[in-house]
Amino acid sequence: MVIFVIILVYILFYVFSYFTEKHIGIYEVTQGTIAENNTYTGLIVRSESVYTSDYSGTFNYYIADNAQAGWNNIICSVDETGSVSDQLAAAAASDTTGLDSDYFKNLKSNVSQFTQSYDSLSFYHVYDFKENVSSQVMESVNMSALSDLTASGATASDTFHISYAQTPGLIAYYTDGYENITTDNFTADDIQPLDYKKTTIKNNSTIAAGDPIYKQITSENWNIILPVKKATYDRLTDSNVIEIKFKKDNTSCWVNYELKTQGNDYYVILSLHNNMVRFAGDRFTDVELLLTERSGLKIPNSSITEKAFYTVPKEYFTRGGDSNSLGLYVRDSKTNAVNFVATAIFQESETDYYIDEEEITAGSIIQKPDSNDTFEVQAQSTLQGVYNVNKGYAVFKQIDILYQNEEYTIVKAGTDFGISIYDHIALEGDAVSEDDLIN
Repeated sequence: MVIFVIILVYILFYVFSYFTEKHIGIYEVTQGTIAENNTYTGLIVRSESVYTSDYSGTFNYYIADNAQAGWNNIICSVDETGSVSDQLAAAAASDTTGLDSDYFKNLKSNVSQFTQSYDSLSFYHVYDFKENVSSQVMESVNMSALSDLTASGATASDTFHISYAQTPGLIAYYTDGYENITTDNFTADDIQPLDYKKTTIKNNSTIAAGDPIYKQITSENWNIILPVKKATYDRLTDSNVIEIKFKKDNTSCWVNYELKTQGNDYYVILSLHNNMVRFAGDRFTDVELLLTERSGLKIPNSSITEKAFYTVPKEYFTRGGDSNSLGLYVRDSKTNAVNFVATAIFQESETDYYIDEEEITAGSIIQKPDSNDTFEVQAQSTLQGVYNVNKGYAVFKQIDILYQNEEYTIVKAGTDFGISIYDHIALEGDAVSEDDLIN
């Protein structure tokens, strides 16, 4: 009979435990790394001046797109009657002797460089190369033909107008309406690469008075405006120099930057002082910010939850009780007696400790050790954390988040009141409460 009772009690205890314990997923904390994707599409702004034609007529150019022009170099011409342009076309078609050995040497060098850097995954660069070579050929042929016609007096006409470079700079034959945007006046609406359109000038065989004929980039100083996430913005507040990689050609460099906000939008403005020619034909470019990978304790986002705590000034805490635990002297509201209550510390600031709201209630009067000063518990703060279940019941542990992506979070290791590697935590933090039994 005694044995039967013992077995019955055991069964009842097991059934009770089964239905009172929570059956949840458990995750073992590991050391881990999350590689950040910090690639952004940026808006290029620079010093640009658009020049327009005073005349209507046939249009010819003599400097290749994205080529450097010196002061007073011939850039293009407008022929009101078209007669000189016809002679230019005929001369260019019949005679290529103007392409000297230096030109062919440069062309051979360009072809060799392209061949060495060719990447089948970026086949679109073939079209850029083709366009550049065509421009160089047209530049040399047109310039040679113009020299011959000038020598013969054929260009001596009041209807044939040549445009000369008014200042040294890079020549570009397109407009896009972004020429007057600066790092001071840009808006979020300007950084919409999917809506971007540009108008190519050199494809025009004729031009009207008032139409753009070329634009000139007059400075090697330029900027890239990157719209970034707030987390990235916050990480960059302690410096002004960063290493970047251009996705266009996978080249890297160190640049200065400044931070800017507009409402709820966050921007990193990169400052560059060379390599302008590589991006003269681009308004937008993809840039990767080469930030250090985040390493620490890796946990799933689903484990993270929040818990409210009371904050009590540190000077009210003392050690007492049988275990010499840290705690508080709490005054009994009925008898006015002061009793020591051991309290678990979940976090601390410079002035306060965070304690569990289940141990001390709102309105409790705390007495300072060796003093008649008192403190009424009222203020609450919320901490982010996870539930540690190493001992079979849930204990909240605060976390210090370093980085998050869509699935995982990297938290700082070795923090006071936090978690450690190989700890077991609840996989679903919101499904657990303090002291829940965990199966």
